[in-house]
Amino acid sequence: MRKIERGGSSLRQRGVVGYKPLDCELLFWLTLKSISSTSSLTSSCNRGSTGRMLTLLALTSVVILGIVPQTQAIVVYTGWERHALVGSDIRLSCSFFSWRWTSPDVSFSWSYRPDGARDSIAIFHYANGEAYVAKKSPFWDRLEFVGNPSRRDGSIVIKNLDFSDNGTFTCDAKNPPDIGGSASSVRLLVFENVPIQAGVITGAIIGAVLGLLVLIVVIYYLMRFLVARRVFSLSVSKHGKKGKGKEGSQQRQIF
Repeated sequence: MRKIERGGSSLRQRGVVGYKPLDCELLFWLTLKSISSTSSLTSSCNRGSTGRMLTLLALTSVVILGIVPQTQAIVVYTGWERHALVGSDIRLSCSFFSWRWTSPDVSFSWSYRPDGARDSIAIFHYANGEAYVAKKSPFWDRLEFVGNPSRRDGSIVIKNLDFSDNGTFTCDAKNPPDIGGSASSVRLLVFENVPIQAGVITGAIIGAVLGLLVLIVVIYYLMRFLVARRVFSLSVSKHGKKGKGKEGSQQRQIF
């Protein structure tokens, strides 16, 4: 710092045109890459210069934030696996989370990949308030849009299911400017009857719940019985003692 000041005075004496001594702002910018030296420079500047340094730093942050893209990742949710019977209808739910308000340009896209196939085919798309069903898809006459885009719902219904409908359905959503993120998939399994495994699990759950209710009822009535028996025993013993006391007094009077 002393060398710089000396150089500045000598240059001023020599009459160098346009020369301006290095002030604190310039020194601050020159030392942004060295955080350790920033503290020493700040201590050497006066209070007014420190305020200007902080102002420049704040303005720089605003400029950087203005340059950085403001898009955020969007998170799409679907179920993991759905079971249905042949000839029935099923609702495939799709929703998303976004830091932005629901945009009027929100869009949903559904694709389908049959079991054993490598490639997916587009079957549905919603954009600009209109729903489009792909006519070349196997669901063009069996797919219905039942979602509510204003509530971030892009659900569809597949009607009159067949065994050939087994496969993976993928939903992708965009809520501009939030357009980044990963799609979500749900697998559909169509059965002729309710799967045995699912039936066993459902029966076990129902049986466990019913057994717990029966156990609670039994314990309740058992407690009531024990309390009533205890009260009855106490009342009997109390009346018995009173009766014996009267008999003793009568015998004393006779003798």
